[in-house]
Amino acid sequence: MLGWLAREKKSPGWFAISVDADAMQFVHGRFQPGVKSLISGYGTQALAESQGLPKLAHHMKRGQYQCAALLRPGEYQLLLVDAPSVPREELKSAIRWKIKDMIDYHVDDATVDVLDIPPPEGMAGRNHMMFAVSANNEILQQKIRQFEQARIALSVIDIPETAQRNIAALYETGDRALGLVYFGEDSGLLTINLRAELYLARRLDVGLQQLASEAGGREIALEHLAVEVQRTLDHFDRQFRTVPVTRMLVAPSRASGIAESLKARLGIEAQDIDLGEVLAFIGEAPDKETQWRLFHHFGATLRHETKVL
Repeated sequence: MLGWLAREKKSPGWFAISVDADAMQFVHGRFQPGVKSLISGYGTQALAESQGLPKLAHHMKRGQYQCAALLRPGEYQLLLVDAPSVPREELKSAIRWKIKDMIDYHVDDATVDVLDIPPPEGMAGRNHMMFAVSANNEILQQKIRQFEQARIALSVIDIPETAQRNIAALYETGDRALGLVYFGEDSGLLTINLRAELYLARRLDVGLQQLASEAGGREIALEHLAVEVQRTLDHFDRQFRTVPVTRMLVAPSRASGIAESLKARLGIEAQDIDLGEVLAFIGEAPDKETQWRLFHHFGATLRHETKVL
């Protein structure tokens, strides 16, 4: 996503990085088709005395690696739009026109990218949809300057939805749609994959604070979650009747029993996942807490797009 930045030849794999007020989180990995993709490093580093990024830049040998910065929710919008009937070279300008009234800043101040949603087999006649990813240029420039000051050249700026899609793709089997839900502290992200493509993404208003709370609050949260997941699955079924969602994955977190609850309440196959099932690690494998904290960073290192819109 948002890949208008540096494009020079780099070493294989990706460094996925995010920076908060007091800490920097990073993962370096490489997608490997047919075998487990390889994670060669990960961690969290305090930004004490503003040395976090420069130290990481030194460790990365400056410009040797392709780097992806992860945006946080609220720093971008993911919008579902009808695919415009225009030549490929006019696609992004047509998408910009479509979303101009859907964003809360002037479209001239937006950077826009596009994710295609290929119509499933047997549904070629349905409306062709796309995701538009829009971010305010001011936010992006602030992020770019932050990395430039540390002499880290960004290749792309990525979003959690596509990172989550990359992880879900490692679990896909056959031509069945697959759901994956991740929970942050106060919200969740539900995505649905088909053939390694992102077909649906929805933010959920339930997070770990509710799911890991005392018994009464937890039960209310689990019931609310089941209702929201079922609504999402019903919506997906109305849109893509030929590709039912047959399995739901639950990302690692400190909250337990979520997969069992979804299975019992919705009658769908559901399972907790451990990234060690699909990723290989050089050195010590991450524990559940680290997998949760760096979940989308791991996913962002698995970039391997072969199509360009």
